[in-house]
Amino acid sequence: MDAGFAADAAPVFVYSERDYNARVCRPGSALSAFDVALRSSWTEKMRRGLFRYELGELETRVLAGPLRLVAQLNVMRGSERRKPQEILSVRQDFDPKLFNFNHIRPEEVVFDLVREAGPSSEPCKLIINVSPLGFGHCLIVPEPARCLPQILTPAAIRVGVECVFLSADPGFRVGFNSMGAFASVNHLHLHAYYLSHDLAVERAPTEPVAPELGLHVLTAFPRGFLFYTEGHDLARVAGEIYRLTSHLVDRNIAHNLFVTHGCPPGTRTSGRAGVRVVVWPRRSCFGAKEEGAFNVALCELAGHLPFKNREDFEASTEQGVRSLIQRHLLPEEQFAHLQTQISATLLSGMAGGEQGIEYD
Repeated sequence: MDAGFAADAAPVFVYSERDYNARVCRPGSALSAFDVALRSSWTEKMRRGLFRYELGELETRVLAGPLRLVAQLNVMRGSERRKPQEILSVRQDFDPKLFNFNHIRPEEVVFDLVREAGPSSEPCKLIINVSPLGFGHCLIVPEPARCLPQILTPAAIRVGVECVFLSADPGFRVGFNSMGAFASVNHLHLHAYYLSHDLAVERAPTEPVAPELGLHVLTAFPRGFLFYTEGHDLARVAGEIYRLTSHLVDRNIAHNLFVTHGCPPGTRTSGRAGVRVVVWPRRSCFGAKEEGAFNVALCELAGHLPFKNREDFEASTEQGVRSLIQRHLLPEEQFAHLQTQISATLLSGMAGGEQGIEYD
């Protein structure tokens, strides 16, 4: 048993595909059981002082321009969050001597997330992020006692997408930072939080790359790979995403992943019928690095900008933010070459009749 969680039994949230939100998500939708459980527990833990700082209403501005970037001022996260670990490789091994999520207090667990009739493995933990970037900010930690490094697994991808399907709030998002893409802890985890603003990535235009596998590419800035699912094919889609991210890991290419309610590729409808999963390959940032105004990680690539200081928050423009983000993206020629490689890799897997990915 995981020593970090042995002291107290955590609440358990049991779900199945029947609990996926099948409606088109719109602002004002009634909350799901998942939303109620997460939000009530998170709010109670904030009231009890379990976070490093109290998170009030964050000052927000939408930058002028077609990207409609959402800037928020969160000074405390910039000063109070845990110092990032030194990163040397996307494939860095787990180091038990460094901080990991087996060391947290039991009361930081929101609940254990258990799929009904799923494999009899250790449940996924949903824990508070003690340095929250926004309301409801939690970490999804699959099987913490296995001490997995910060490399996506099929099971981690699937549970991240499932959490978005379990939420009826269109502002609930899930994301992942690889090592070298501003992950600060080398212990497998995803981020989850609420943001009550539309993001351009929900409807960004796309082009098909391997449509038979669900692979598309975002044509708008910042360019990335996109998968879309309405839930019935989730195991297959998670397997394809895993093949893509494994291709990046094998080549030591840092990457960020973002999961959000969104419209199908090729459409720009007002409602969000399914879930978009975007993977951005990018330039690696190794060492224990911190940027100035903000780090270019999963939120920033998706169009949500948590600023660390008021000066940058008030002075930033879409052009300036775009220039900063561009420095972290792959050159267009390298991205195009990578797109060709990934398409061939995924198509060869289909031609070879690969079976479903194991989710143990």
